[in-house]
Amino acid sequence: MLEIIFEDEHLVIIDKPAGLLVHRTRQAFGEDENALIQLRDQIGSWVAPVHRLDRATSGLLLFAKNEEILPALKAKFMDREVQKTYLTIARGIPQEKEGLIDHPLTSERSNRPQEAQTRFRVLAESEIPFNSTGRYPTSRYSLIEVDLLTGRTHQIRRHLAHIRHYIIGDKKHGDNKQNIFFERQFGLQNLLLHAWKLSFDHPLSLEKISLSCPPPVYFRTIMQELGWNPKEIL
Repeated sequence: MLEIIFEDEHLVIIDKPAGLLVHRTRQAFGEDENALIQLRDQIGSWVAPVHRLDRATSGLLLFAKNEEILPALKAKFMDREVQKTYLTIARGIPQEKEGLIDHPLTSERSNRPQEAQTRFRVLAESEIPFNSTGRYPTSRYSLIEVDLLTGRTHQIRRHLAHIRHYIIGDKKHGDNKQNIFFERQFGLQNLLLHAWKLSFDHPLSLEKISLSCPPPVYFRTIMQELGWNPKEIL
């Protein structure tokens, strides 16, 4: 059963587990398991995703429950009226504790550069007595809050890689040495990226909807291993 964070007669917001597709894709041809079908069957209603989350990313995912409200919800995302905040753990500690990554990203479809902006803020820092790379006796990590100002494919992963603070568990854009270290030392099998908060005005009631959901157990376990208390931060 998918965990429903919010629901009314027009929309529903779930906490998508890592590893679950949002809907069928060409890249995962033949796989029938996805959030759209599961949610439709669970609540007995037509649903359509308003935005996307990578398969490996967990967290808040918004669906429309009728075709009438879908365009209005999508327009809010297009007009940047939705605040999407993510939580991630990355290699190293940024010199600037908060800032804006304004760096165009090449579209995987058109191969053309697209405007891309990501705001970040360091929530916690850690240095542990492990040589994760074979170069230094200790290793440093950051818990980072990220706000998406644009919505490009793998934007957070690519932007943090651009400033060389690779997300732990990212096998496509990350640091393979760190991924191997976390798998061997802590048994981590997942990407440490979670859609943490979602805030927007309801298109019909105009009610302010501000939601959050804690990261999965494996994410909170790594937080503890790095010396952070999830209850104090989340």
